[in-house]
Amino acid sequence: MLYTQEEKIKRDKTGWTLVQGILAPIQFIFFLISLALVINYFLTGEYAVLALFSVVVKTFFLFLIMLTGCLWEKAVFDCYLFAKPFYWEDVVSIFVMILHSIYLLSLLTTSFTTSEKLFIALVKINLKRKIIKHLRY
Repeated sequence: MLYTQEEKIKRDKTGWTLVQGILAPIQFIFFLISLALVINYFLTGEYAVLALFSVVVKTFFLFLIMLTGCLWEKAVFDCYLFAKPFYWEDVVSIFVMILHSIYLLSLLTTSFTTSEKLFIALVKINLKRKIIKHLRY
């Protein structure tokens, strides 16, 4: 069981549930747009700046949904992170935020080419998928 009766009441009562419900599909849409732009860059070499910027926007929404998710967990489970039902989701999310932070740091240096920066973006997507698949089994 994911929620106790008391937690269900808290979940339904908090405004953070609605915020999460709104932000999740927005973040997913930006993920798809960003993925398409990054793949397009690797296939055609076009729209590099747009691809780089799209990952920044996607990262902003990831950080925003993580922050509001912490506030939601606090309202429902009385802890900001690692509530028992969402422990592994939070672990993976922290790891993904670290990878996104590495991407953002790569933008601040001239040590990486555009292709290398966007490769970092693709690697983090692939690593997240593999981690989630591994944790499910």
